[in-house]
Amino acid sequence: MAAECGQQHESDETQVGDLPEVCLALAIALTSPRDAARCAAVSPAFRAAADSDHVWGRFIPTSRSLPLLQQLPRSNSKAAYLGLCDAGAVVDDGDGGGGGPVRAWLEKATGARCYALSARRLSLPWDDGEFCWRFKPHPLSRRFAEVAELVECTCLDIYGRLPAAALTPATPYAAYLVYGTVEGRRRGLSFPDQEASVAVGGRVVARHAVCLCPDEAEARKFRAGGAVAGGAGAAVRQPRRRDDGWWEMEMGRFRLADDDDKDDATDGEEAVVTANFEVMGWYPKRGLVVEAMEFRPLRG
Repeated sequence: MAAECGQQHESDETQVGDLPEVCLALAIALTSPRDAARCAAVSPAFRAAADSDHVWGRFIPTSRSLPLLQQLPRSNSKAAYLGLCDAGAVVDDGDGGGGGPVRAWLEKATGARCYALSARRLSLPWDDGEFCWRFKPHPLSRRFAEVAELVECTCLDIYGRLPAAALTPATPYAAYLVYGTVEGRRRGLSFPDQEASVAVGGRVVARHAVCLCPDEAEARKFRAGGAVAGGAGAAVRQPRRRDDGWWEMEMGRFRLADDDDKDDATDGEEAVVTANFEVMGWYPKRGLVVEAMEFRPLRG
């Protein structure tokens, strides 16, 4: 009899999988996209909840600074989320007077927001005349209709800006310059007198000596002249070749606190993240091809 009572008591206990689908979905929506995918493998009940629009709709961000994210179709939130991870979406086409287009996508595991500012969106130097840069299509650029090719200039200072509210709070980020060069026309891009920096709300949080096109022979000539980027003994950061054929230079890392995604304003202005690349020397430069400037979360 006691054994029967014990079995009856166990059968009366409510298991997690016995909860209504809406309850499971509410709980799973508080986790991450990676965790939701894992939950879908637990049981049919968990799969139904984990694949629901309630869960994946929560992972698609809304942004006050880039409101076109809110206009994405939500009929199938999981498909919309995966589409944002794989292909992204143009969240600002530049027609509103903000310059060129901005493309956004999501990091699949965490849902953190990533952005690419097109070359048209960046601030490019025009001190040497209106024909310093040539905007044109490029076979490697599948994200934007145009890239910027440097015809020739002596002052090279490129920067891009993004509202802090557009980024995922409490997430470590890095800014990257995505670029290439014109074979046979490159000049003045191999000297290690280049610097990259990142500022948040006007305060510089990262600064590095960099070199877009490292060349040891050119570096020796440069050092023989008595100049070293970033001060004596400074390490010069190197670029990385990407799978899509472009080069990228990490410009600096930063992290926004939780409150920085809100109105973290100075004198009533919204906080802005600014990434800057600059060549210190005033000598002829040409052959640089700028595709974009990216802001992406660091991978753990």
